[in-house]
Amino acid sequence: MKYTCEVDINQPVDKVIALFDNPDNLKKWMDGLQHFEHLSGEPGQPGAKSRLKFKMGKREMEMIETVTVRNLPEEFSGTYEMEGTLNTIKNKFIPISDTKTRYVTENEFQFDNLMMKILGFLMPGMFKKQSMKYLESFRKFAESQP
Repeated sequence: MKYTCEVDINQPVDKVIALFDNPDNLKKWMDGLQHFEHLSGEPGQPGAKSRLKFKMGKREMEMIETVTVRNLPEEFSGTYEMEGTLNTIKNKFIPISDTKTRYVTENEFQFDNLMMKILGFLMPGMFKKQSMKYLESFRKFAESQP
């Protein structure tokens, strides 16, 4: 399953990149994130691995992030692996003006168990809705920064 999401942020691209690229900011905008732990490699660089733990309602999830491409602002890509799912995300930051940036994500989900395949087939909108929730949350966070 593939889809693209985008949001315009009222901040210059350099500011948006600085906010996005700082792992200390993740908990400020990524709803449900409980813990971010660097595991290996140079943080933020291709090959780096980190563990992210989320709590969504009563459900807890853990995923492993692997950075695959770092060429900001044009691209920051990674894979996110969790039980039954591999999510590949390509983040792009496009300057619209001196004070506005378009944040675009290209998302691809691959499912390796029957339950997740059924969920992806029956409810693809749920995945896009969650992705848009994170983009909107990041936009609000970025725009609140001086």
